[in-house]
Amino acid sequence: MKIKLTDFAKRHFDKTFGSTKILDYTPKEFEEEVNTILGTEAPEYDYNYQTGYAPFCKLICIDNFTDAKLGSMKITLENYQYLRSGYSARNEKELPVFSRWFELPIPAPKAEYLMLVLYNREQLLKEWKDKGLEDIGEKFDLDDDSEYGIVAILGQDWDEEEPMKPETMIRNALGIKEGGSGVTLEKDKYKKSVDFWQTHATIR
Repeated sequence: MKIKLTDFAKRHFDKTFGSTKILDYTPKEFEEEVNTILGTEAPEYDYNYQTGYAPFCKLICIDNFTDAKLGSMKITLENYQYLRSGYSARNEKELPVFSRWFELPIPAPKAEYLMLVLYNREQLLKEWKDKGLEDIGEKFDLDDDSEYGIVAILGQDWDEEEPMKPETMIRNALGIKEGGSGVTLEKDKYKKSVDFWQTHATIR
């Protein structure tokens, strides 16, 4: 399975990004290394496929080959003082949503795993078309044979998916034109998300 790094996921290579950052690889180098990992049977490359929140979404967990730090952390008495909250949007076209995050005084620990969130080619092209972006080819190389595009990279210490954040679920339910995927909010999954993010927060 060949994958591409979408323009949207390139925010992870910006030192000002508010979540998992990859600063020791360029986007192109990262994409090449991931495809090497997925195309090899070498035992040192341990990864697993998981089903995402919708039929078009897949998750791949691989060992962290970068210097990426943890993207989230459990809230404790020791780190509670560094917890912040506010409204933010991932780009100027989206509505700001309420979220919480850590602003730690020292760098977070290095993540053991990278969880890659993938959307299939059909969904990516659908989203870009519905958002009114004209140059779809530039966004997802229509000339190559990539089946999936990376839309997010999560630094984690566990190899299972952490629940999607409640604000992300809400944005998805608002639809593609509001920056979401158009997937309907499911009450049980939303409650599971709240249970997790009630005691965890992302790290900026």
